[in-house]
Amino acid sequence: MDLRKIKKLIDLLEESNLAEIEIKEGEESVRLARTPKGGYPQAPAPVQYVQEARQAPAMPMSSPTEASTGGAQKPASNLPEGHVVRAPMVGTFYTSPAPDKPPFVSVGQAVKAGETLAIIEAMKMFNPIEADVSGTVLAVLTDSGQPIEFDQPLFVIG
Repeated sequence: MDLRKIKKLIDLLEESNLAEIEIKEGEESVRLARTPKGGYPQAPAPVQYVQEARQAPAMPMSSPTEASTGGAQKPASNLPEGHVVRAPMVGTFYTSPAPDKPPFVSVGQAVKAGETLAIIEAMKMFNPIEADVSGTVLAVLTDSGQPIEFDQPLFVIG
């Protein structure tokens, strides 16, 4: 491991309130631990992982056939006629660039090919979803802040 990386890790440990850092790169590993001034190191406190309890979003099921298929996607027959923009990846869907900002597009708005319709957050990266055709937004099929699946219908453009 590069000595410059180790020095950066030491600086990171000094600047933070962490007690220790352990980094592994391939077969090499470095472990840095902070010792209290004026004494021997204490036994490290056990790490506790706190996970928020999140309730899964309710999936409305309107018919017995949807219940038998799991109700995962709306049937294509419920979508308005037009071009369907689908999710290119799994992530969290957002209709605006920030919670206090207006949505990129709304139903009835004219859009041009290449215009941003929404963003999908995946692995802390925000990926723009662009219109691949020009037209009018006929439907927004997902609520902002909802988890989405690959190939899930997001918009209908007519």
